Amino acid sequence: MSSNGKFVKITFKVYYFTISSMSLILFYRLLIQTNISIYYMQQKAVSIRPFIGAKDFELSRRFYQDLGFEESIISPEMSLFRISGLGFYLQHYYVQEWVDNTMLFVEVADVKLYYEELVSLELPQKYPGVRLLPIRVNDWGSECFLHDPSGILWHFGAFNP
Repeated sequence: MSSNGKFVKITFKVYYFTISSMSLILFYRLLIQTNISIYYMQQKAVSIRPFIGAKDFELSRRFYQDLGFEESIISPEMSLFRISGLGFYLQHYYVQEWVDNTMLFVEVADVKLYYEELVSLELPQKYPGVRLLPIRVNDWGSECFLHDPSGILWHFGAFNP
């Protein structure tokens, strides 16, 4: 808050550069030391739904149904897939460079149990191009990986407490 009791709105231009976590910590300390507040949106977001492409739309639809997602058909070219309040749009559109660089992270309660369930679905045996990679333990938590039939890389992970 400023000295007159009103909030100060700070606008930043975004440039494409990487900021380290230490720089971010120092930036927040500067804000605290200078008594500057950051403006937050008053309207709250309720979900985020990425759009992903499919090389073979019908095959990908079956894959995501087998993975446990519920499908809502939006048009002949697009479906919404939902599970546990999360969702994404699958579209009958494929650009290899885009799909090869698409990754989605799903936070799960227990990576080991989730991985075991993924193994039991036998998706790599049912769908060409699908790969399930084992759990990797990182310093921040653990995750396993699943490539869909088009090449989209899904991360299923849990953060350390």
